Amino acid sequence: MNKNTQKAVKQKMENKINYQRELEKLIANTCTDGKRPVVLLHSCCGPCSSYVLEYLTQYFDILLYFYNPNIHPESEYLKRLDAQKKVIEKMNFGSTVRLIEGEYLPDEFFSAVKGLENEPEGGKRCEKCIDLRIKKAADAAKKYNADFFATTLTVSPHKNALYINKTGLETEKQCGVSYLISDFKKKNGYKRSIELCREYDIYRQNYCGCVFSFRE
Repeated sequence: MNKNTQKAVKQKMENKINYQRELEKLIANTCTDGKRPVVLLHSCCGPCSSYVLEYLTQYFDILLYFYNPNIHPESEYLKRLDAQKKVIEKMNFGSTVRLIEGEYLPDEFFSAVKGLENEPEGGKRCEKCIDLRIKKAADAAKKYNADFFATTLTVSPHKNALYINKTGLETEKQCGVSYLISDFKKKNGYKRSIELCREYDIYRQNYCGCVFSFRE
């Protein structure tokens, strides 16, 4: 079997991984006897976090980390941050969820995607943006002594759950904090997030976030 064939077979096997099922196994083995581990959950936005919080707070305490230097313009960033706060308040999570506001430093995003400005949406530029936010979430998890770090990004049907989980698992090796695998869009997770936004009147954006997706 040549290298290209081996790579294709490996990719096919990876694509078959059901990350939601793997997450359920982890929960069954970890959240026992009333134990509630702490998850540092990176949130890309309020709408995506709504269902993820509804689901995860059944088993975990959450440090919700809002770090998104990619969002453009700043007025939109503030709008999304406000939507995030409303999700926590209106869904009444109480002490189960604590919001941690990351710094809004757009230069960190532009530095990460330098040279990829003309990439199509969903391509290499987006991967660098994902890398940046997952790495920051891992650093925050270590700082706050969380048991796991995770991201809401997999709830979106527009995001590559395979790439996100591979990146999270690779980052786990570097930071020493366990990554919580996920595919939150499974079991109608994305649909549920839309329902929750309607129920609680939460602002839902119409573009991913960065200046490049804004122009498109």
